[in-house]
Amino acid sequence: MAMIKVRRGRAWQADVGIIGGSGLYDLDGLRQVKEVSVRTPFGAPSDAVVLGELDGVRIAFLSRHGRGHTRSPSEINYRANVYALKSLGIRRLISVSAVGSMKESIKPGHVVFPDQFIDLTKQRESTFFEGGAVAHVAFGEPICPSLASHLSSAAHSVGATAHGGGTYVCIEGPQFSTKAESRLYRQWGVSVIGMTNLPEAKLAREAELCYATIALVTDYDCWHETEEPVTVEAILATLRQNVALAKRLLRASIPSAAAGGECACQRALREAIVTDPARIPAALRRKLAVLTDRLSPAKGKR
Repeated sequence: MAMIKVRRGRAWQADVGIIGGSGLYDLDGLRQVKEVSVRTPFGAPSDAVVLGELDGVRIAFLSRHGRGHTRSPSEINYRANVYALKSLGIRRLISVSAVGSMKESIKPGHVVFPDQFIDLTKQRESTFFEGGAVAHVAFGEPICPSLASHLSSAAHSVGATAHGGGTYVCIEGPQFSTKAESRLYRQWGVSVIGMTNLPEAKLAREAELCYATIALVTDYDCWHETEEPVTVEAILATLRQNVALAKRLLRASIPSAAAGGECACQRALREAIVTDPARIPAALRRKLAVLTDRLSPAKGKR
């Protein structure tokens, strides 16, 4: 498969992006499937992007860890992943993620649509704007409420036990938490714990994408005294069941999600870039063009 540099407006443009596990590749009803390898100025994405049409909606799917799960959460090139999907024209990005539950009422097999994050990652590139350009996007509400609403409605329509709202605490990994850490996070009132949604959500906001998470609960982390400690074997067993549910949920939600209008997420950069445009190096302007091409030189300044 040839490596390509995607230009906006090409025939393979998509409407909705999905980042998740490799089990989501074979969505029922996906037609006109093709793969493209996208070159980005931030390096290579985790895998080739799978493009197709689902119930009249053009989608772009990217395996977050790469096929065969070859990248740990800390090794994922989040910037390249988000940039690649943005360059294909998407305006909405759905994240499908395995998580641990931090509440008794949220059981393995349930689905959570968090609306807040706590970022405990330590060694990940978390912005596109550096090396001569500075941007401060608003992130008080990190999840797009409109996109999350479409996903939540779809979850109930396919019979999922779903929880709306709540906080996702993102740890560096790849190790699971200690019991002391897990108990501390519960004191913070978080709902689920994972390793992958940050800085992904931050970068999606900088890319002016609507972003929401389908958090598939696989375990109780290690805080639960009557459950076995979390293991990869137990997670994978529950995750296989969750993938089937996620496929149904995605198919039910994508048509309405794609039909949504423009929202504040898609205007995140308009007042966020504080650097004088005249001082941004030309090479950097070209590098960021996919993200900033909707802005005039005057916009983006406070």
